[in-house]
Amino acid sequence: MAKAGFIGLGQMGKPMSRNLMKGGYDLKVYDLSQDAMQDIVKNGAEAAANAREAAVGADVVFTMLPTGAIVEQSVFGPCGIAEGMSMDAVFVDMSTILPEETRSIGRRLAEQGIAMVDAPVGRTSAHAIGGTVTFMVGGDSADVARITPYLECMGQMITHCGPLGAGAVVKLVNNYISAVTNVVTAEGLAYGLAAGVSEDTMVEVISQTPAGLGHITTTWPAKALIDDPAPAFQLDLARKDIGLALTAAAAAKAPMATGAVAREIYNIASAKGHGREDWSTGIFRTVKYLAKGKTDG
Repeated sequence: MAKAGFIGLGQMGKPMSRNLMKGGYDLKVYDLSQDAMQDIVKNGAEAAANAREAAVGADVVFTMLPTGAIVEQSVFGPCGIAEGMSMDAVFVDMSTILPEETRSIGRRLAEQGIAMVDAPVGRTSAHAIGGTVTFMVGGDSADVARITPYLECMGQMITHCGPLGAGAVVKLVNNYISAVTNVVTAEGLAYGLAAGVSEDTMVEVISQTPAGLGHITTTWPAKALIDDPAPAFQLDLARKDIGLALTAAAAAKAPMATGAVAREIYNIASAKGHGREDWSTGIFRTVKYLAKGKTDG
């Protein structure tokens, strides 16, 4: 039976480790919380005294931890994973940390002949329980292929994003868009409530538009993602609408800080000559320019 080590038995790690065992893997676990470990031991896992012990004899060692510093300490600290792993094993970090932290850990492990893959997790603890999380994976193709059967026990969508650290990049992009969209959604609904419109009415309308459905699956595929400037909706019209919303929200004493920043980006885009282009394409061209990426300016 293939063996795995699992370090970090929190809200996500605990159900994911259970699903590994359901998939037929022999599991040795470690967490600072003895209660968390004992809960998994009841399901058939073996408790380790430390991270090193969890890694000894394992074909794959997983970490699911809060910060990059904690991951690094778990790998290279006293009684750490690196002391216990064999050179034919693969280390898989599923934590959400900085890409450069991931690459730094990977470089240090490579000096010891140990392969690393990063596989940060998407979705929630409910999906972790159900075995339907998503994985954004970075690493060598052969190493990714080796760990895929393990990931399939814990999730339902596994995307190889590129070399080591690419999984962390995609996870940050996803979470950034999700988190910022959460704020602007709150700002918009708060203004509507202040102006006397019900939540139910706004949700009914917004759930059928790009504001609710998401631009990445609605407006962007036909325009920004293929760099087509022909306007389905003109950037300058969107800029005007943001201004109207900000004026109305100010009168209603409803905060729209995110919208104020967005208007400045639209102003820059218009000043650079993108005002008559499609709003998604013009904004994407502008932001890539500001990031000094490839663009026509």
